[in-house]
Amino acid sequence: MASVAFSVNGESVKVDVTPGTPLLWVIREHLKLTGTKFGCGGGFCGACTVHLDGAAVRSCQTPVEKAGGRKITTIEGLSPTSEHPLQKAWIAEQVPQCGYCQSGQIMQAATLLSKNKNPSREQIVRHMDGNICRCGTYQRIVRAIQRAAKEA
Repeated sequence: MASVAFSVNGESVKVDVTPGTPLLWVIREHLKLTGTKFGCGGGFCGACTVHLDGAAVRSCQTPVEKAGGRKITTIEGLSPTSEHPLQKAWIAEQVPQCGYCQSGQIMQAATLLSKNKNPSREQIVRHMDGNICRCGTYQRIVRAIQRAAKEA
């Protein structure tokens, strides 16, 4: 076992885990933050996307040791009151169907809007490439990101 200390959603935490444990399982099982989802386990679908020092990462492929001393933000920490412009836009554009991929989609989109306040449609599509929505709501996702950019 190894002790790893880091910040999650602004709170300092320390976990004792087996080295190499994916950050996803620490977030879900140890910290009980279940908004971050397990999708493919290979880093291909994006359902597990969280922010590591502000950058979108696939938590299923990030060993917890890489989080040591760093800041993690999950969907729960993006806006505890669900008032983030992306969260509001997701509802307004009726993006979710099954909803499973949505936290990863929103976290990926948040990194784009943090760097580019007015992305073009092409920039949105390129940035979101690799986040899979099995329900196929890609057009709604793009519209929601465009709406959030206007309202942010």
